[in-house]
Amino acid sequence: LIHAGQLILGDKGFAGREFEQFITENLGATLIRPDRKDEKHRFGNFGGIRQWIESVFDTLKGQLTLEQHGGRTLAGVYARVAARLFALAAGIWHNWHIDAPRKRSLIAYDH
Repeated sequence: LIHAGQLILGDKGFAGREFEQFITENLGATLIRPDRKDEKHRFGNFGGIRQWIESVFDTLKGQLTLEQHGGRTLAGVYARVAARLFALAAGIWHNWHIDAPRKRSLIAYDH
């Protein structure tokens, strides 16, 4: 799932020298996260990015019932989650091409 050179956005809870070192040295990725109040400025504030990510999660959980995937094996869970992600991506792509006012809304395809 994680490839060398990949950028990982984390929450403040992922702070820690050992964890960041593991991500960098063992996985070859770069972890960035919002700065905590008690540390020097390194990454800044990700307010807009976090809001966007949370809204995508909300769409996945609400409109695509991601939490009720119904997979019984790990491969089944992966396949069903991937199908929902593909459905969301296809819906967003289509909404952009028809210039829909709400790009992430899947209500028109809910039949």
